[in-house]
Amino acid sequence: MNKYFLTTPIYYVNDKPHIGHAYTTIIADVVARYYRQKFGFDNVFYLTGTDEHGAKIAASAVKAGKTPQEFCDDVSDIFKSKWQELNLSYNHFVRTTDKQHEAVVQEVLTRLKSAKTPLGNEVIYQGEHEGLYCVGCEAYVKPEDLVNGKCPFHNKEPELIKEKNWYFRLSDYAEILKEKITNKEPRVLPEQRETEVLSFIEHGLEDIAISREKVEWGIPIPFDPKQTTYVWIDALVNYISALQYPNGDDFKKYWPANVQFLAKDILKFHCLIWPALLLALDLPLPNTLFVHGFFTLNGQKMSKTLGNVIDPSDMVAEFGVDATRYLIISQFPFGDDGDVKQNDFVTKFNADLANGIGNLVSRVIGMTEKYCDLTVPEKQFTAELNLSEFWQNIDRNYQDFKINENIKAVWDLISWCDGYIDSNKPWALAKEGKQTEVEQILFNLLEIIRNISLAIEPFLPTTAQKISEALNCDLNFVKKEEVIKPKTKLNKVEPLFLRK
Repeated sequence: MNKYFLTTPIYYVNDKPHIGHAYTTIIADVVARYYRQKFGFDNVFYLTGTDEHGAKIAASAVKAGKTPQEFCDDVSDIFKSKWQELNLSYNHFVRTTDKQHEAVVQEVLTRLKSAKTPLGNEVIYQGEHEGLYCVGCEAYVKPEDLVNGKCPFHNKEPELIKEKNWYFRLSDYAEILKEKITNKEPRVLPEQRETEVLSFIEHGLEDIAISREKVEWGIPIPFDPKQTTYVWIDALVNYISALQYPNGDDFKKYWPANVQFLAKDILKFHCLIWPALLLALDLPLPNTLFVHGFFTLNGQKMSKTLGNVIDPSDMVAEFGVDATRYLIISQFPFGDDGDVKQNDFVTKFNADLANGIGNLVSRVIGMTEKYCDLTVPEKQFTAELNLSEFWQNIDRNYQDFKINENIKAVWDLISWCDGYIDSNKPWALAKEGKQTEVEQILFNLLEIIRNISLAIEPFLPTTAQKISEALNCDLNFVKKEEVIKPKTKLNKVEPLFLRK
């Protein structure tokens, strides 16, 4: 079926959005925009949102002098505002304090209560647990997970907690999870993450708490109102609650997800617990779980203490929306750990955007005005360049989420055009009176630029629209194979990007 459903993790509202949050969400937007080109706008569902329950949120609200709901409303609105500023085209922004989401969580828990595991045991049961709990992670941790007695992600000592909770019998799903993941059902990408998940299974899966006894800010357990739903179970359900599980039209159309994006610190929750929950609910698993790495900023971990957290709004103010999207996602291959070099932003902006695509479009439109009265010549495409192969590679890369390879492919095309201009020298041919040759060169360049505008639309949507307006043609993705129409009157174009 030509549909596409993709998700980002939902972001915890104890922190304001920074470029770490933006990175995953922009990547998802790029993929969503590409598949809208492929399948049509009404066949793609892009989901993001905010995670709003748990002890950490309640504590942050008290510190801010607000009720938990007021605190969540304020921070969630900030996320929405930032995502709109970055021109993110999500279809739904889910909040775990939405009444509809809370109802689905309770429906899921009720179904789990009566379900059986593959080994014939009850899926959930009551038990008592004593263990180390990291409030920052909102998760129990083992002593061997700690570094010098502290959580490696939050640099804080966990609390010793003893509670009577409801448990999900994850241990009974070890073999089926191993079988599914080994058979790429789902694909866990990049491959080293699959290896990591299988290693967790080999070392043994322990049952997990799905409720909290001493946390009031959460969704009540429907069959035990004195307990609230463990925040991670609550959060994971968002991926189906947003589609109005179990009977909503969107759920019937879009589930299972084509891809779910996440960072590697939440790998266990998404690649083990989430598939097990879906199996317990007798639901199909996502096609792909893509786990991207961490990035540092100028060689250092981003930290509010160090004061090196970048607000995407500051980048938008300096570089503009499209350039900010580009600078964030083009730093290193998607999936890898990497370092964002803030001092290189201006250099990359000038090289790739102002001097790269911006200069190419200005040059070609300018020469078309000078030599062809701003009109597409009456020619056919003759450049020794296989644009069909270009698009096949683009599609293949999107299937494997090789976003940076597609960015490179576009900039290779831009470089090819620059070389084509410099080697053919249309200005020199014009002086010699070789108008036919000049027109052929410009037609070829205009057709390649039309293809470039289609290829950059997922990550530079406004720039793509400006180029299509200059070429006086629609961003018609369905008809990529068509060629720019001769005799089309072009429009003058303002510089796409001004050098910094």
